[in-house]
Amino acid sequence: MKYSMAGLLLALPLSALAAEPVAQAAAAAPVVSSGIGGQLTQLVLGLLLVVGLIFVLAWLMRRVQRIGPGNAQVIEMIGSRALGPRDRLVLVQVGEEQILLGITPGRITPLHVLKHPVDAAQTQAATPEFAQRLMELLGKDQKDKK
Repeated sequence: MKYSMAGLLLALPLSALAAEPVAQAAAAAPVVSSGIGGQLTQLVLGLLLVVGLIFVLAWLMRRVQRIGPGNAQVIEMIGSRALGPRDRLVLVQVGEEQILLGITPGRITPLHVLKHPVDAAQTQAATPEFAQRLMELLGKDQKDKK
């Protein structure tokens, strides 16, 4: 009788342990099939949240940069002229001085510091002859069509 009691005690925990995985597997099986759709939805929503957060932070950074002390421009570009496909002449104003710069792909060279500053409004008002003639022709064509 002593041996049968020990056998009974050993058999109970094994049978209890064997029953739990079957019950857990039965309960977990429906969760797995419905969980794939839920996981996919959660993944998509998480990605949308991250992308939205990136856009919001980029917008916020632009707003903060505009507010900061970097608004006061010390260097202004007055004019530019292309000399070739990669070479340019640029007139910049730094404080009260205007400097003519030569810009190439590998170098920026100061060419001349102007003694008398160039008035940008006056030079832009002078329209080249070809552009004036073209505007006159386009203006006449518009009047003739009406």
